[in-house]
Amino acid sequence: MTVARELAEFSAGVSPADLPGQTLEHAAMLIASTIASAAMGSGLESAIIIRSLVRERGGNPEASLWFDAGPQVPAADAAQVNAVMSDAAASDDSDLRNIVHHGTTLVATAFAIAERTGAGGEDILAAIVLGYEAAGRIGEAITPGFRERGLHGCVVAIFGGAVAAGRLLRLDPAQLAHAIALSATSIGGLAAAANTSVAREYHAGLAAMLGIQAALAARRGYRAEDRILETPRGFFEVYGGIDGTTGGASVARGLGQSWDIITDMAVKLVPGGHPYHALAEAAANAARAADVAPEAIDTITVSRPGFTALSGPLHPTDLIGMAHSPAYFVAAGAADRDFSWSHATPDKISDPLIHRLIDKIQVGPPPTDNLALYRQGATVTITTTDGRTSASTVFAPKGSAARGIAWADIDAKYRALVPQARIPERQIEASLAIIHHFRDISNASALTALLRV
Repeated sequence: MTVARELAEFSAGVSPADLPGQTLEHAAMLIASTIASAAMGSGLESAIIIRSLVRERGGNPEASLWFDAGPQVPAADAAQVNAVMSDAAASDDSDLRNIVHHGTTLVATAFAIAERTGAGGEDILAAIVLGYEAAGRIGEAITPGFRERGLHGCVVAIFGGAVAAGRLLRLDPAQLAHAIALSATSIGGLAAAANTSVAREYHAGLAAMLGIQAALAARRGYRAEDRILETPRGFFEVYGGIDGTTGGASVARGLGQSWDIITDMAVKLVPGGHPYHALAEAAANAARAADVAPEAIDTITVSRPGFTALSGPLHPTDLIGMAHSPAYFVAAGAADRDFSWSHATPDKISDPLIHRLIDKIQVGPPPTDNLALYRQGATVTITTTDGRTSASTVFAPKGSAARGIAWADIDAKYRALVPQARIPERQIEASLAIIHHFRDISNASALTALLRV
């Protein structure tokens, strides 16, 4: 049996009743987080351009563009636009093993196909859970190789979209295996572009759109090389630099014994790249503990496993730079004793106080103790001009499964960001109530109707 077929057999054979309740709850949290992030990104130029292209193209009315009063569009196009919006604001979610934004692709894809098919809440949640599992296992197999080769996380996210779409289209295992195989050979994306430009969200849109296209093609009988994941010069070898047989074994091992959406999911409760959230939190903690004014900070030292130099732009000037600047996160946390959604605004990104502190950051030796506890975590030590020191270690960012994800935090994010898409308060509260009880809805339109403006 091929790896694609084994994943397909598992993904098609699990019913919602077979899934642990926490998996479905985390899937509902991903829905809220993705919609909130999309609201924040809805007015950005990249999202506006992709939306206008889809509107210009037209086509069968199958699925809704969020925060848009216009007619429905083909499902693949709706998924592309909605995924671009969510990813554009750098405020969505991450698998902490490899910083792939599964939720953006899964929610955009699942809702688009659910509106086309009339699927209800429980089936949508199950599709998200199983798509997360498939993508998470493939992503773990090729980590860190795909990053070292300069590839973007969209090369992993597409598998979640294909499996979620395939579930909701009720593909049989043979069809779903070919959807997975088609995904493996149809996606690409370069991290160098994503880290410095709006190609980042373009990649997210492609993962959602191409995942749906793979599932639709497989449903009509399109066949691919079903050994493409594990074959020599196939996906595992080319993208991950690993032996295909070894990669395939790791993907298939223990299916159903644990769930990636429970163990590895993290929702962004502040903006920007997830690897830097713990930096900001630790810096804020250290500044509060020392009760030190920014002007009295002499040095700020950062320590984390594998961290030897500050990456990204040292002094960011826009949202893209801010999202990829660990220096900005550290300095902002130290300056304001906090890090919040406001730190993605132009005023904060250009704050001269934060930029003065950036020049005081240095990288210390990586930690040697408790390494297994670090899930994108870090230690930040502040030294004051009068010689005092204050240090804080944050092993994993808030909103991560490692620390437990609270609905109160998800709700706060939703209420903070969705108004940016001009959604009236009554619709915000009504939509949030639906998400909390999403298993009970009979059709995705119960929620998407409340996202129209």
